[in-house]
Amino acid sequence: MPYGCTVNFETILIIACAYLVAAFVKGATGLGFSTSALPILALGLGLKSAMPLVIIPSLVSNAIVMMQAGHFGETVRRFWPMFLATIPGLLIGLAVLDLIDSLVAGAILGLVLIGYGAFTLFRPGQPLSESLGRKLAPVSGFLTGVVNGMTGSQVMPVLPFLLALQLDPKRFIQAINISFTLSSLVMAVGLAKLGLMTAETIWISLLGLIPVYVGTKIGGIVRQRMDADTFRKVVLLMLIAFGVVLVSKTALA
Repeated sequence: MPYGCTVNFETILIIACAYLVAAFVKGATGLGFSTSALPILALGLGLKSAMPLVIIPSLVSNAIVMMQAGHFGETVRRFWPMFLATIPGLLIGLAVLDLIDSLVAGAILGLVLIGYGAFTLFRPGQPLSESLGRKLAPVSGFLTGVVNGMTGSQVMPVLPFLLALQLDPKRFIQAINISFTLSSLVMAVGLAKLGLMTAETIWISLLGLIPVYVGTKIGGIVRQRMDADTFRKVVLLMLIAFGVVLVSKTALA
């Protein structure tokens, strides 16, 4: 069972709700599964319990998107320094996670969610040249790994970095999903070493693929019937609100 949690109806309900909501959001807006699931799970179970529960659903959803996007070999050749630099960053982030309290880790996740939500809403900054992008790619990968290892969030700063390169949509989707997938694989090993990912966690995640499938399908239907941009903004504001709650939870503890 997840770190520090016991199996009961409330825990199962929290996990199923988080999976369903996150899958719905991914299907409707394209936002990352773990980005939407983590704050709900962290508020209900604590971040250290939440992190292993998003690995398998994230890997499955990422694999589907990567097969659809194409340009895999080209993307790996272009961004391999960034992908490679993610690994030591993850190891450092996981080492920090093992040392800090779950509430503190939750507060850090809250700050990342606030930053991610604000950036994606307003998208500040200037485009990067290809030469500067090559120089900053390993830095982006390393820092993304550190943040991911500490919080489970895979989007910062790789998301703004890739957006600044102004890639075409398919290449952008492929690059960020390769980053997500590599991070998830390393995280799975690291969390297992820390004793956070267990056989029970894996079984829960596999069973959770049912609400993930249902949520993604419903989200896809909604995406076809409503203004996706408006819905995306609502979800980002929701993530910022979750971030504020996570930070406040630590401050009031």
